[in-house]
Amino acid sequence: MERIGSAREARDRSRWYVAVGLSVVALTLGGCASGNAAEDGADSFTVALIEPDLTTVPLMEAVDQLNDDGYDIDIVELAEPELAIEGLAKGDYAISAEATSPALIAIEQGAPIRIIADVIGNQWAVYGAEGVESCEDLVDRPVGIFSEGAVATAMVKEWVAEECAEGEPDYLVIGGSDVRAQALLTGQIDATALEIADVVTLAETTDADFTTVVDFGMALPDLHPQTVYANADFLTDSPEAAQAFVDALIEIHTSINDDPAYLVELAVKHLGAEDDATQQEIAQAYVDAGLFDAAALTPENVQSTIDFFTEAGVVGDLKAEDVADLSFLP
Repeated sequence: MERIGSAREARDRSRWYVAVGLSVVALTLGGCASGNAAEDGADSFTVALIEPDLTTVPLMEAVDQLNDDGYDIDIVELAEPELAIEGLAKGDYAISAEATSPALIAIEQGAPIRIIADVIGNQWAVYGAEGVESCEDLVDRPVGIFSEGAVATAMVKEWVAEECAEGEPDYLVIGGSDVRAQALLTGQIDATALEIADVVTLAETTDADFTTVVDFGMALPDLHPQTVYANADFLTDSPEAAQAFVDALIEIHTSINDDPAYLVELAVKHLGAEDDATQQEIAQAYVDAGLFDAAALTPENVQSTIDFFTEAGVVGDLKAEDVADLSFLP
């Protein structure tokens, strides 16, 4: 597996890369799209992943399974989503999977990219210190955020706008989820948005006992912040390969839901993770929350996802049929 780019903080990587739109404009205007996503044949293509973690090991396993079936698929690891977007736009890569927002930005700018499946559902929630039970409890109190442009920050601010009638929190840009979690644990902030894996890890390794103030998986069930997307020419030229990839991913997600231990097995295989109690608890938490369902996308929830980013000022008015090709889903 080839690795490109420097390491970066993995858990809070769902930032809005406005620069993606600018770079894709340059690619489009410059006529750089080479359309070579499967230049070596329909059975040979490249999948670009951004610092794989537990949520993306099913995609890595899908590649392995298809290679065992006679395909010739390479995985390239990249440090930033915009690199994958640029590669998809040029046709260097056939498929990638990351934050939805960079793909939407690029599509709006004319990039030949289409969303085809889900990576994982909305796994974010706001966790608070003891005594914090509602949005009103956080007015004028310190709340940690990764950045002003993070997807999780947008979720928090939308929730605040709807639920906090008396004001808003005092937002503090702290950075990585591990740092924010530690700040919450030590009382430096009163709440922050974290992913399930972060909270389970803290519960398994510390005496942390956070309160779930709002679960965005329930509050924003139609928001899909992390999706699988592909080069549009690849989808047209190699539909059987695209279908095989999506089918494999769906089957792997089904196997994970049937037995969470399978997710741990894949993490050991593809990430070199330890098969320990923490990994097992994280896998169980993902399954309990119903987060693994590659076929979960519908025209309605794709449009809801677009609308969320439109209201947040990330993209303009887009239609689901312009950004997604859901024909590969059952």
